[in-house]
Amino acid sequence: MDYLNFIRDIRAELSHFPWLEMLLALIVLILFAALANFIAKRIIVRGIRHLITKFKSPNQTIFSQHSVTRRFANIIPAIVIMNGITAVPHLPEKVISLVQMGAQAFIFLTIALSISEALNIFNLIYQRNPKSRNKPIKGYLQLVKLVLFVVCGLLILGTFLKRDVFTLLAGFGAMAAVLMLVFQNTILSLVASVQITSYDMVRIGDWIEMPSLNADGDVIDMSLHTVTVQNFDKTFTTIPTNKLVTDTFRNWRGMSNAGCRRMKRSLFLDQSSVHFMSDEEQQKLKDFLLLDQYLDAKKSEIEEFNTHLSNQSRYNQRRLTNLGTFRAYVEFYLRQHHGIAQNQTILVRQLQPTSEGLPLEIYAFTNTIAWASYEAIQSDIFDHLIAIIPEFGLRIYQAPSGHDFQSFIQEVNAEKIN
Repeated sequence: MDYLNFIRDIRAELSHFPWLEMLLALIVLILFAALANFIAKRIIVRGIRHLITKFKSPNQTIFSQHSVTRRFANIIPAIVIMNGITAVPHLPEKVISLVQMGAQAFIFLTIALSISEALNIFNLIYQRNPKSRNKPIKGYLQLVKLVLFVVCGLLILGTFLKRDVFTLLAGFGAMAAVLMLVFQNTILSLVASVQITSYDMVRIGDWIEMPSLNADGDVIDMSLHTVTVQNFDKTFTTIPTNKLVTDTFRNWRGMSNAGCRRMKRSLFLDQSSVHFMSDEEQQKLKDFLLLDQYLDAKKSEIEEFNTHLSNQSRYNQRRLTNLGTFRAYVEFYLRQHHGIAQNQTILVRQLQPTSEGLPLEIYAFTNTIAWASYEAIQSDIFDHLIAIIPEFGLRIYQAPSGHDFQSFIQEVNAEKIN
């Protein structure tokens, strides 16, 4: 009874000081809001987190790093302030209305952010699934977020304007053309994302090459508006999603799936070094294990053919050439090489002669797609071929250098002296 009388006495005294009564009421309201925030985050949120840790899940690290409940708990103090502001005496109605609208707008924004955080968690969990590399959903989740925040913005705007959301939407109907123009890139990106996913054009981890945008590397991220490529020089290229549909690019996924990589390179031979082989040269090349059977078979074939041309000129008869023998040697060598995929195409062919020599192209596939191993196999093959070419009486074509001219001048001067 004395306690109630004490309260009445204090209120009677404070009635003489309206501003002090209002200030004390605001302090009490803020303390209640702080207490509600403390209970929500320190007790309820921690209890929920502790309960989650009891369940053994591989996604516990994701839940620990992204807390939806902690963000959602911000609604509690806002609700306290929105409902308690009416109990503050001597506060103008406009201020009460403004505080309530602000608290309600904060609640809408908090709910939108909480849902967005939940979508982020869902995306991180989905990315741990191996199927996510083929069917990424990040672009679709970003579209959901966009719609979510647009609705949230309309709700906040309707709160401050004291209008219904459907009334605002009806008013925005006249601005449809403007909105289509504003969200043009978003609409194009959404359509492109659907096409890329439907036709399986690009996946995360694919090596793509897009010269028009200087992109040459691995796809590391796919979102609604952009596709991020980490180039081999460790730089990043951001490609608009719709560019992958409208522009041309190369995807090397087929090479990765096949497990082999094409080798296509030419040796340019000096055409003046091509000649018919003598018996001595043929006997010398028989020392090569790979050519022994070839030379015997070819010799028998030529002798059989030439018997039908016994009365003809010797120029019409078939004879072995060092170029044809070298071509056969290269093919045999490739078929014996441990780094060449034997189940793929192996070709050794002559191309159109040029002013820089006769191209002898080697077309084959290595049995690995690792960049370093591929280059090592390719270099090892051409090291061997360049070194063994003189054994066939052939020469690699090479434009004369300063050293060649210097040697020529020295030879001319030496002849003059002699």
